[in-house]
This record gives sequence, C-alpha cells and structure tokens, in this order.
Amino acid sequence: MRKKLVAGNWKMHGSLEENSTLLNALVKGIPELESDPSCAVCVPYPYLASVQSELQNTNIKLGAQNVSQHEKGAYTGEVSASMLNDFNCTYVIVGHSERRMLFGESSQVVAEKYVAAQRAGLVPILCVGETLEQRDSDVTERVINDQLSAVITLAGVNSLEKAIVAYEPVWAIGTGKTATPQQAQEIHRFIRQGIAAQNEKLAAGMTILYGGSVKASNAAELFAMSDIDGGLIGGASLIADDFIAICKAIRS
Repeated sequence: MRKKLVAGNWKMHGSLEENSTLLNALVKGIPELESDPSCAVCVPYPYLASVQSELQNTNIKLGAQNVSQHEKGAYTGEVSASMLNDFNCTYVIVGHSERRMLFGESSQVVAEKYVAAQRAGLVPILCVGETLEQRDSDVTERVINDQLSAVITLAGVNSLEKAIVAYEPVWAIGTGKTATPQQAQEIHRFIRQGIAAQNEKLAAGMTILYGGSVKASNAAELFAMSDIDGGLIGGASLIADDFIAICKAIRS
C-alpha cells in the first residue's frame, strides 16, 4: 500500500493567534488520523517553533515551505535543512511553482534543495507542473519530465523512495480552476510510469500528491483516482472545516 498524505501549505498567511485557533480545531477535528494516512501542515518559518509546540503529542506532522541548498554560510535570509531539523520538521516543500516563477528557482536549484533536504533527513515534497501556456502548447509531459530529470540526475532515481512528488498544474493554483479528476490522474499516471521505466518497484510504492485547488467538495473524487495518493492543499488548508474534510476524504 502506498503512503497517503494530505499536506497543508499555508503559504504567507497566518499569525500567532490565527494559527493557534486553526491548529486547535485541526487537532480536535482529526484525532482519529493515525500514521497512515497522515496529515501535515507546512508553515512559514517564523511560526515553526509555536506550531511545533502546538502539535506535540498529536499525529499532525510539521513541514516547512522552502529550504536553502546551502548547509551554512554567508547567505543572509536563508534557512538551512539542519535548522529545520531543530524544529522536528518531517517535510519540506521544494520547487513549488511560486518559487520557480516568482523567485526564479531553476530546476537545478530545486534539485540542489531536494538533495540538501534529504541529506538532513527531511522528506522533500517535490513539486512539478506546467503553466497554462505550456499545457496549451501540448508540452506538459516534457516540462514535467525535465523537472523530474533534474532531480534524478543529481540525486539518483532511488532517492525518490524517501521523497514525495506533488503534481501542481500551475494554471489551477489560486485561480478557482481545477483539473478534472481524469486530467489529474492522467498526469499522475505519466509520472509513475516514467519512474517505473527506471525502477518499477519504487514507482509502485511512490506517493504522488495532487496540488491544484483541492477543496472539500472535490477531494473525495480526486483521491479516488488510482494514482493520486493525497493532496498538497493551499487555501483550503487555512479553513479548519475544509482541511478536516479533506483529511478525512483521503481515508474513504
């Protein structure tokens, strides 16, 4: 059985008071979730300590939204993987489309961050996906293959055994648009088959999340697809009732 996961990406949202209210609701609302399927929240750096404290003795895992490719040094404003370890992070997102597009992170830089995360014992959630222009130009598979290849070239295909891949169609993030379950499944199958060509056993057990405007209303239908193993959730992860419903949908 493949590991199931619902991971919330809070992006640049939250405050100490808002976070506490949200986490209290999550802890009360999904106490039955055990290690598999699992639930996680990936929070802004300043809140790692407070969220770590609030999640003690719960089954909700903690993650960060980004990490430096560098271990230490004169990199003002950066945060290393070893620093994330100090807060008992389990996951860290690497290569989110917003990092690629807004901050110019190349696939090579993403691969280096992926390696840095794994070196520190963190599980990278590696994001791949295409823009609307790329989809309309029928180059979706080529784009995703190139993004995955950069990581495999640097870290080796077997590194994916200790990673999670998240397919996020950029055109469906924060736009209100959502790929149909069939569209999402098609790309998830493409990703799994591409890895299977190099390591069939690894591909069969690899967790692939969908990250394109998952909501409480469409989660169950998306998660019913044979190659979708959960979700990387944006806006809905900030609404307790919605995120609880999505976490429960992965169990159905």
